[in-house]
Formats: sequence, structure tokens, C-alpha cells
Amino acid sequence: MQTASGVSTFSKDALAGKVAIVTGSTRGIGRATAQAFAQAGARVVISSRKPEACEATCVAMREAGHTVVGVPCHIGKAEDLKRLVEATLDAFGRLDVVVCNAAINPVFSPLQDITEETWAKVFETNLTGIWRMAKLALPHIAAQGGGVMVLLSSTASLIGTDKAGPYAVSKAAENHLAKQLAVEWGPKNIRVNVIAPGLTRTDMIRNHDPAWVKRTVERTPLRRMGDPEDVAAVALFFASDAARHLTGQFIVVDGGSMLLGPG
Repeated sequence: MQTASGVSTFSKDALAGKVAIVTGSTRGIGRATAQAFAQAGARVVISSRKPEACEATCVAMREAGHTVVGVPCHIGKAEDLKRLVEATLDAFGRLDVVVCNAAINPVFSPLQDITEETWAKVFETNLTGIWRMAKLALPHIAAQGGGVMVLLSSTASLIGTDKAGPYAVSKAAENHLAKQLAVEWGPKNIRVNVIAPGLTRTDMIRNHDPAWVKRTVERTPLRRMGDPEDVAAVALFFASDAARHLTGQFIVVDGGSMLLGPG
């Protein structure tokens, strides 16, 4: 993969022979991760809710010489996740890496104002979806000797917030889910780790007050917003043998903004 500066950062064969599912991989961090994995030699399953987005992403990646298939999937639906795993095995005959990137953040209201339906929807997608994916995918990964699961959390999981409460709470629960899975599946040579992006240049930026975004960047030690490729680099690290003795770990990718606390 090429960074914004044009510098190659990944080994061409770091994931050679591996098969990876990346959820939410038609844009933003998910797409950058899928591209990074493909450039490192993996065969990648592209997945998001919209079939046309999956197909467009697959066409672009095939034109770049990568081996990919697209499988539409709503991660909040058990039957979709089952179909995603089965389609991966049908296409490639194995599964080595799962990156759970897709999530929802539908409301920016205090918890007192959240309906039970909204609360349930957020947790069904952001937390239960990952638990279901683990139940479906990890036995297949274990059967071939081991592999990796990478969960995308958020710096919102580390602090209290006056906005997006259900999202933040679901992500905090996800952090511990990773630890639990790491303990349970470690004996099967499966590593489970978490990445918590901070402010990153994705479509979610539209949900933030521009003044807050500007202030956050100005007080971030590295003085810039993250790019999706910054997060993808850590996902690739976790998926590769370079991280072979890391499991249950949590890496914040935020340019140092959390060092200063909320601003």
C-alpha cells in the first residue's frame, strides 16, 4: 500500500496465501484495510450492506490485480453473517483473518432520550454482530491451525461523551469482548486484537461539528487528522506474523489526541 506521501509501508507477501473477510469494506477504513491486505498478498472478501457498493469495490480492486469477491452483508442480521462465512469458504476454501469494521452510530442524543429500539439496534449491530461472527468464523479458522480476528473500536470507548452514548458504550463492550475471545481462542492459535481510531478522514466526519474537528486537529500532538491508511497499517500488522505473540491487545490510532484528554 502507498501512504499519502507515496512511501510503501507493507511487505508484498505479508499475507500471502491468506483469506480475509473485511466487513464494511467499500469505503473508509474498511476499504483501506481490504486494499492493504490485498496488496500484502491476501485474497479478500469485500462486504457491506449494498450489493452495488460491493461490486464497484471489487471491480476497482480486480483492475488493480487483486483477487477479491463481494458478499453483501448486514452485520446486524444473523442470516447475513452466516451467508458471508459460507460464501467465503465456497470461494476460497479457507478463512484466516476476519476484520470486524462495520458499525453504526445512528443517534447523537443523551442516553435519557434514546429509545429501546435504537439501543437494541446499536448493540445488535456493533456488539452482537461481532459475537455472531466469532461463533461462525473462528471454528473454521481454528480447524486449519489458527488465524486472526481484528476488531475496530473507537476512542469514544475510552471516555464519557455527551453525544453518541449507545455507540460509545457498545464499543467499550467490544473492547472486553476481544479480551474474552482472546482467552477462549488462544489455545487454538487464534489471536484477537482491537484498534481504536480517533478522528479519521472518513464519511463519519460529516456527523461532527466542523469547529470541533478543527479544534481537535489543532490540539492533537501530531497536528493532523488520521487517514484510513493509518488504521489499515495497524490492522495489517495485527493480521501478520509480526504480531504473532500479541493477543487481547488494544492500540489507539489517534495521533496522540487522547494523551491530552477531551477538548
